[in-house]
Amino acid sequence: MEGSANSDAPGTGRSATDNAARLARLLHRDCTRLLELYSERESFPSPHVPGGDRLVSLGPCPEPPTPGQQVGHVRSALRRCMELLECLIQREVEEMGEELAGEYESLRKAVRDRLGHLVHSTGALLGDEEGGCPPPPQIQCDEGQDEVEGSGSFAVKLWTYRVLLELIHWTESASHTLHVFHTETQQQQQQQIL
Repeated sequence: MEGSANSDAPGTGRSATDNAARLARLLHRDCTRLLELYSERESFPSPHVPGGDRLVSLGPCPEPPTPGQQVGHVRSALRRCMELLECLIQREVEEMGEELAGEYESLRKAVRDRLGHLVHSTGALLGDEEGGCPPPPQIQCDEGQDEVEGSGSFAVKLWTYRVLLELIHWTESASHTLHVFHTETQQQQQQQIL
């Protein structure tokens, strides 16, 4: 498994789009593992899919988006996922009273760092433009806190589980979108050479 992770690790000598696509794949695997660790720690039935609307949803694009606009769309979602992850970390640290140092916490930190890098990388690909789709509103950590806290610790655990599912969903979407963007960028570059 270690060799397969390295095969998708971003590296030098590759294009920025290829590095971003590889980072998204690596991040998707990390997010999937993070959910597994969380499920084990909290004894969630496997696989458990809580109901409810998506925590991160984006407004519809006015017309079919170009690949670059799709990258901007996914970048907006990843930025919202980053905000949710920061809220999750803040709540878990407040709940525990301190930052723990287990495998879950180490991987959670790696996911946060890689997600930040992916948001930055996709912004660089786009020249820091969001694309043609409207970005979702910014997430505030205290939004919805009453309904989560008022419902007890299981509601908080379920919210955390849903945040991790969002990370998996949007990193998979980013991986696919960036792969398509990379392929189309390569084809355009090849056509310019010819």
